[in-house]
Amino acid sequence: MSRRQVVVDYGLCESNAICMGINPEVFHVDDDDNLFILKPDITAETEHDVAEAVRRCPRQALAIVDD
Repeated sequence: MSRRQVVVDYGLCESNAICMGINPEVFHVDDDDNLFILKPDITAETEHDVAEAVRRCPRQALAIVDD
């Protein structure tokens, strides 16, 4: 069974933290402006927020993939 995950293209990411503002349990930008995906597996609870973060990312650095 495949899993859906959120991934980041660090070459595009500006660490502007819009994604963290949408869901800080999934996305975290630390004090050094590094983005971490804390919960990459998409669940029913995070699906809407992750899709919104992907849509609103100004650099289109986030994507949803099937594992």
